Amino acid sequence: MKTLNLKEIPTPCYVVDEVALEQNLQVLDRVQRESGCKILMALKGFAMFSLFPLIARTLHGVAASSLHEARLGFEEFGREVHLFAPAYKDSEFDDLVAHSDHIIFNSFSQWNRFKDRVLRASKKVACGMRVNPEHSEVAVPIYDPCGPFSRLGVTRANFVEDSLEGISGLHFHNLCELNADSLARTLVAFERRFGEFIPRMSWVNFGGGHHITRRDYDVSLLVELIVRFRERYTVEEVFLEPGEAIALNTGVLVTTVLDVIHNDMDIAILDTSAAAHMPDVLEMPYRPSIVGAGLPGERNHTYRLGGMTCLAGDVIGDYSFSNPLEVGSKIIFLDMAHYTMVKNNTFNGVGLPSIAILRPHGQIDIIRTFGYEDYRNRLS
Repeated sequence: MKTLNLKEIPTPCYVVDEVALEQNLQVLDRVQRESGCKILMALKGFAMFSLFPLIARTLHGVAASSLHEARLGFEEFGREVHLFAPAYKDSEFDDLVAHSDHIIFNSFSQWNRFKDRVLRASKKVACGMRVNPEHSEVAVPIYDPCGPFSRLGVTRANFVEDSLEGISGLHFHNLCELNADSLARTLVAFERRFGEFIPRMSWVNFGGGHHITRRDYDVSLLVELIVRFRERYTVEEVFLEPGEAIALNTGVLVTTVLDVIHNDMDIAILDTSAAAHMPDVLEMPYRPSIVGAGLPGERNHTYRLGGMTCLAGDVIGDYSFSNPLEVGSKIIFLDMAHYTMVKNNTFNGVGLPSIAILRPHGQIDIIRTFGYEDYRNRLS
């Protein structure tokens, strides 16, 4: 990301670099061109719709997991909408059909409940079944869709072959921030359990979690896996639906130090919050990188960085800096585009960060700011 003119940015503020996003899209487009697959953007990871026109030039559509996501993709992205949710509400289903091109079911009971409505719809919607290959690659249990007692996907023991009429595709998803070797092992498990049904399908969705735009990602292996799969089964389409890979390393969160206190160590209170503005820091958990900062003790001045909510554990982490922090110091957290805007909240009434775009020529456009009404109108 280019050097930011911090005076132009109201903090806290997410800033997404348009050039970095385009570079990610070029990598994704290479995968599409060389493998023949179609890549969808998972809205659960990144849903900044002011950038949809740019993204839609390359990607074929969006992957949605709710009516609101499906409607956002339908109205703002303008290409295919692929829908999956663990279960669908009867009162929303007709609207889901109206906004979707693919609907993937999580169980045969859901499929049998809704299939007549989707098959009788005035528009043609492709229907699929999510399966569980019962193969885990994810180290963190909360992000493992194939762990013990998972509610996501049909296992082979519960797969009802006699109920496949009207189902044109299979979907699996068991990755999170992983490389192509994880997909290679997953495909072995998927084909071992469900390979006999693939020739009856016209498409297969390989799900998300492919960290395609990470520097060390094996793009050539991914392309090879997709090409060989398509040769083995002659399916018409293979879909991938990463969320994080689209926005990986494209955005930052710019914040300001509000106070510096001491309690056996120096503590800086910021105008942001791990709990409210970057919840994955606590959920994953992980330690985000900061421009110009190092590990505790690595540089001259070490601080614990804390958020501005009253949650005792609203702590981002311990960092060291070359110069002392003081009230008004700016801190820039890296890789804060994905799983931030989509998951942030107004706990404690803390205001949401503004949203901005860094344009190719260095101009910063403030796209959205938030105020009291955004907090108030969520509550009653």
